[in-house]
Amino acid sequence: MRIPLLASFIVFVIWLSYEIKKSNRSVTQQEKSFWEKERQANLTRKKSLKDLAYITIPLDTLPMDVCSEEDNIKECLHIIHALSGQTIVNLTGYSNTELKLMYGAPNITVLMDYDQNYTLLARTLQSWASLLYEKNLIEEARSVLEFAVSTHTDVSGTYKLLSHIYRSNGQSEKISELLQTAQTLHSASKDTIVRILQQSDLSDD
Repeated sequence: MRIPLLASFIVFVIWLSYEIKKSNRSVTQQEKSFWEKERQANLTRKKSLKDLAYITIPLDTLPMDVCSEEDNIKECLHIIHALSGQTIVNLTGYSNTELKLMYGAPNITVLMDYDQNYTLLARTLQSWASLLYEKNLIEEARSVLEFAVSTHTDVSGTYKLLSHIYRSNGQSEKISELLQTAQTLHSASKDTIVRILQQSDLSDD
């Protein structure tokens, strides 16, 4: 009985050793590929940014005067006003290496600034809409959420709340439009958002 057991153990050790070596080779190749891509990115010359999808905040159509003296909402409005004077671009899902390859290494700092502005915008819009919704200001919340979706936000709560509003208003067909937008997102949150909307579309609640 001991000989088959020993043979099985030896086979297992050989197999495990092989798998470890294979994994190490894979990791080494991935690292090599990454650093080569990074090297090429750092050598990429500066390119024009005129074709970026710049975002303009529509202050004239958003509910800027609603509950504007409430502390939490006031804070959101302050951020929105400040961002309206900044350059905003949604670059969610793109790594710095990818951005350098696309637009040139010299542009990476300004691109990061644009994207940080967008991240702050997306989070603020979600917070603002939630506060409005809690006050039963449904249409005002809807307008904020719809603007957020138009910028291709990847904040899952935005899609969840807006789909709930559509369903409550008897506009379930609009959830399909949200789903189409979600399926075009360049974000790690894409699958989660798609799943939320698919479940919402099937819900009778």
